[in-house]
Amino acid sequence: MKPLEGQLDATNLRFGLVVSKFNEFVTDRLLAGALDTLGKAGAADAAILVVKVPGAFEIPLVARRMARSGRFDAVICLGAVIRGETPHFEYISAEASRGIARAAWESDVPVIFGVLTTENVEQALERAGAAERNRGAEAARTAVEMANLLRQMDEMDGKQARHRVVGRAVRRPRSRRKR
Repeated sequence: MKPLEGQLDATNLRFGLVVSKFNEFVTDRLLAGALDTLGKAGAADAAILVVKVPGAFEIPLVARRMARSGRFDAVICLGAVIRGETPHFEYISAEASRGIARAAWESDVPVIFGVLTTENVEQALERAGAAERNRGAEAARTAVEMANLLRQMDEMDGKQARHRVVGRAVRRPRSRRKR
């Protein structure tokens, strides 16, 4: 048995990207990495919508709305929450991750977590740097693979459902008449 696996081919796929403007010096790099990866995977510019929100806390609402719209095969969430001197970091990172997961669960669309949660600016810049380390690029690869995987699963479900319908139409139920 061959396992199902998503491919890195964004041809004919549509993507929504939700990007936090807070810590823009980091999130702009994440966005650049994601867009570069989507382009190299074959996504058309017209198949990508980028929406900027004030901060990471606002990402889940917009991600959920995008995912439930039916317009996108995957939604990519990009942000950067950097620890400071107050517990604010814990609240924002926890709610952003919880909300993003919930958006995926409620919509049945891949909603990809590309929000950095780092101890300091240096760590954030390192994770938003070169292509091989850029978490925006990684989130885009994950989105493409997951969108393709779910398409494959939908196709399988459709074929199985057609077989069941055809099977019922061909086979007649047993009669309970006495002979």
